[in-house]
Parts: sequence; structure tokens; C-alpha cells
Amino acid sequence: MILFVKNMMMEMDTNTFPLLFTLAATLFAYLFWFHLLARNLTGPKVFPFFGSLPVLFLNRNRVHDWITSNLNQTGGLSTYQTCILPFPFLASKQGFYTVTSNPKNIEHILRTRFDNYPKGPTWQTAFHDLLGHGIFNSDGDTWLVQRKTAALEFTTRTLRQAMARWVNRTIKNRLWCILDKATKEKVSVDLQDLLLRLTFDNICGLTFGKDPETLSPDLPNNPFSLSFDFATEATLQRLLYPGLFWRFQKLLCFGAEKKLKQSLKIVETYMNDAVSAREKSPSDDLLSRFLKKRDGDGKPFDAGKLRHIALNFVLAGRDTSSVALSWFFWLVMNHPTVEEKILAELTEVLAETRGGDSRRWTDEAVDFEEADKLVYLKAALAETLRLYPSVPEDSKYAVEDDVLPDGTVVPAGSTVTYSIYSVGRMKSVWGEDCMEFKPERWLSVQGNRFEPPKDGYKFVAFNAGPRTCLGKDLAYLQMKSVAAAVLIRYRLLPVPGHRVQQKMSLTLFMKYGLRVFLYPRQLQKPNSAASH
Repeated sequence: MILFVKNMMMEMDTNTFPLLFTLAATLFAYLFWFHLLARNLTGPKVFPFFGSLPVLFLNRNRVHDWITSNLNQTGGLSTYQTCILPFPFLASKQGFYTVTSNPKNIEHILRTRFDNYPKGPTWQTAFHDLLGHGIFNSDGDTWLVQRKTAALEFTTRTLRQAMARWVNRTIKNRLWCILDKATKEKVSVDLQDLLLRLTFDNICGLTFGKDPETLSPDLPNNPFSLSFDFATEATLQRLLYPGLFWRFQKLLCFGAEKKLKQSLKIVETYMNDAVSAREKSPSDDLLSRFLKKRDGDGKPFDAGKLRHIALNFVLAGRDTSSVALSWFFWLVMNHPTVEEKILAELTEVLAETRGGDSRRWTDEAVDFEEADKLVYLKAALAETLRLYPSVPEDSKYAVEDDVLPDGTVVPAGSTVTYSIYSVGRMKSVWGEDCMEFKPERWLSVQGNRFEPPKDGYKFVAFNAGPRTCLGKDLAYLQMKSVAAAVLIRYRLLPVPGHRVQQKMSLTLFMKYGLRVFLYPRQLQKPNSAASH
């Protein structure tokens, strides 16, 4: 028996030795290859098998600042303001994420080689259940048809007028009422929540003529709004994990995918009702306008496509403006000199349009014609978006091998991310004072004209190139109207001890909201300081 066991062990050693040798040789070859590769990479520390995931995990609550720090450290290297984030195994082109804040690279991606950098299959697959083939989740001819159709509508004066009506009505009949009540009762409000509700109501009204009335005195929960929020967050989570993980959850219908399915059903029902209502009774909203249009095959858009088209516009028009306004108010509260200049300009414009009686200045919200004249306010909003862009980063898929202007090699099938957040915090792009909140950098020498940078790819908060945001001008007008409406009537102070922290999501939300106290403001005549 002992002899039998001994013979068996010898046979096992004979059979396993080649396997163990092969495994050891493979591991040695991998580690040698990894050593050669890692020393040529710019960016964070990388580990065998795990790539950059360990350090990414450690910095998961400050991803944008972490990326900015890594990009700043590449300033003296050949890959200027560009770093590589290799993810697990380092064994395929799909495992490399090129991250850049170089304006020349961004122009190359968004304009020069536009056709080589689409959304790509990973992004489109993750967002397909929510956004379908809508304008923000499509490429090629599908995107182009919607882009051309939408571009025609966004240039019409009637759309601008419709937006003005929705914004002014919401401010006067809802926002002011809620803020007045909070002022009298001396209670704080979550300004970010109120702004999200306001822009959500406005964009729903503008898009499909249906007001969800989420900004009401009792701040009701709206099933569509809540489901849309969860669907957006859950869809984003798909990008943060291996595709196999969420596909498995979806197949077996459990976890986040189960709740996502339920949320999408509520969103779909709401949107189908909206489409049906507009088919029966067209209005001047975007959905009614698309009902009259034709797709790339010359056929009317079907209900499914119309639903996704409308949802794409709701996603773009709601979060971006409200998030930008939240950071704007937070910055203004911490920079009283900027606040004084905004109020001085505002009182001057209102005195010109409404007369010298300051009691008339707060009867109605600032209309879009008055908002057009608020140059310094626009500069302050642009400066906010430079430091806190609503969409802090965006990613593209490389169709073919490419080389960026700074010499970075981009393999076909890999992902390229341009960090909008980081661009605004680069001394080489914006100067030594890049971290200062300084609206004057957006003004002409005389200070009477808004002047964006000559290099349009230094500031891509509204995207750039063929995909430049169509609603950019409307967004500025809405933000100016809301900002003026709040500052003209109230002085804001942050709630003591309240933490303002970025939330890691598709848009740059404040994780804990923006809680503030409000105090009545007494405006003075132009050419004198605003009352504080």
C-alpha cells in the first residue's frame, strides 16, 4: 500500500511539473511585461493584475480632484496633461483609459477626429434602456437626424418665449412663495432640491407641455421624478462595474436591475401618456414639434422614439442648470464682493427697464430681455461652470488607432476621457489664479461685454464641436433669471456646520444638498452699495 501511494505521488509530480513550470514562466513573463509597461505610463500608481483600481477605490469619494492631481503631475512629461488609467489585467486595449485635460487633445477628440470618437458600445449599451437611441445616446446618422431637427427648433423665437413663460411663472407662483415662507418662519431650505424641482418642472413643460408640479409648497414626491432619478443613477452605475455583472443582475432580475426595471416602467407609462396627449392636442412644446418631423427614412417618429427623444431633453435640461445654480449660490455666498457687483448690475438694469421705484423691481421675475443685459451675472455663471462643470467629465470610444496632439497613443477599442473639471483647474490653461472665483476673466477690458476665451476648447462645460449643446443660450437665460430672482429678494447664508461636498455621479451634485437661511434684502438705488 505504501509503495502504491509513493508511485502515485511520483506520477503526479511528473505530470504537474510542466504545468507548474508553464504557470511560473507565464507569471514571470507577465510581471516583466508589466514592469516595462508601467514605467512608461503617466498617472497614478498601477499594480499587477489590478491596474489602477486600488487607488481609484481609495479615492472614490474625490475622483475628480484625484484625476486633476494626477493630470497636474504630468505637466513636465511628454504626454502633457494626459495620463493613463489601466484597469484590471492590462491584457487588452479595452483595459486602458486615457484621461486628458489638454485643450488641444479635447479639440482633436471633439472636432478634428470627431468621427473616430463616438459614444461607443459600452456607453450606448448601458444607457439604452433609459435613453434608447435618443440624441445623447446615439451616433452616426441616427444622431445627425435628431441633431438637425432639434437645431431648427432651438433657433426659433417661439421656443425662447415658451421657455421664458415657464421660467417666470415657476419663479413667481412657486419659488418666491416657498422662499418667502421660509424667510418668515426663519427655517432653512435645501436650495439644491428646490432648484432641481424648478428646472425639472420647467424642462418637462417645455419638452412635452406637462407640468409635474414638483416645486409646490408641500414639496410633493412625484413618481415620475423619483423613478427618473433612480433610473439615471442606476444606469450610471452600469458604467462603473464590469458589463457581465449588471447583465447577470438584469437577466435574473434582482438587485439594482430589478428596481431599475420597475422605475423604467413608471417612466415609460408617464412618457407614453405625454406622447398620446400631444398626438391628440399639439402645442408649442418640443414633443409637438417632433411629431411633425420625419426620421432618416422619411417616416414620422414612432411613439417609442418620441419617448426617448423627450427623455433625452429632460435629462439634459434638468440636472445641468440646477447643479450649476447650486454651485453658483455657494460661491456667491463665499465671495461677497462678487455678490455686490451682481446686485449693482441688477439694480442698474431694473432701474433702466422698470423705473427708479425699487418696489417695482421685485413685482415680477427678470424677463429674458432684461436677463440679456446682465453681463457680469453671465460671467459669474460661466466662472462657476469653469470650476464646477455640471458634467465633470465625458468619455469617448476610439474606433481606430490614433495619436493625440500631445503624442499620447490611443489604441482602437480603448476609452478616452476628457476631464472638464480638470481643465478649469490647470495653471497652464487658466493662469496662476485658476483656483480663484474671478468672473472678471470673462469680461472685456472695459468690463461691459462678455468675452469667452478665444480657444473654445479651454471651456467645454457645454461640450464643443458638432455636439455643442443646443440649449446653451436658453440655459444661460434660465440660470440668469433664477439667480436674479433669488438674489434680488434674499440674502443667503449657509447653515452653520453644513457640509458642501461633491457627489460622485453623472452630474456634479452636492452630496448633502445646499442648506441655507434666507433674509429679506432691501435694494438701494443704482450707484450705491447694495444693503447687506
